[in-house]
Amino acid sequence: MNPRLSTAEDELFMRAAIKLGEKAALVEGTGGPFGCVVVMDGKIIAEGANHVVSENDPTWHGEMEAIRAAAKKLGNFDLSGATLYTTGEPCPMCAGAISWARIDRVVYASTLADALRYGQFDDQPFYEDLAKPIAERRIPATQCLRPEMLELWRRYEARPDRIRY
Repeated sequence: MNPRLSTAEDELFMRAAIKLGEKAALVEGTGGPFGCVVVMDGKIIAEGANHVVSENDPTWHGEMEAIRAAAKKLGNFDLSGATLYTTGEPCPMCAGAISWARIDRVVYASTLADALRYGQFDDQPFYEDLAKPIAERRIPATQCLRPEMLELWRRYEARPDRIRY
């Protein structure tokens, strides 16, 4: 899929994300210059900024905060119809969250290479590691108590009232 060209509307919302990234990195010092807005029907419904440093939370990326805020505001974990504007090409964690949220489109300003060059944020090893089978990844993984877990899965599968996501 080829990325489409940005529009004046894209630039408007990206400037809002950049402003959040600037505040996080240069004003409040909460983390890197990562800001994000989630847009539906031409309106910002949620925003987020990087707070990794201030909160000592490696998951507090701007995209994660904005997705959580959007889902809470809408009362729905399915953000179909939304566009996410982010100052940096999403990392593997954020890309996963974007997919789980069913966001329709992502618009980003800087690339992974830019983040490495200007901020020493190197996401490439994460992408490479996640592309490997689990047994070959950098962090060892050991399977344990699968039969017990499968019983829980069966009970979950049998629930007629479960919500699929």
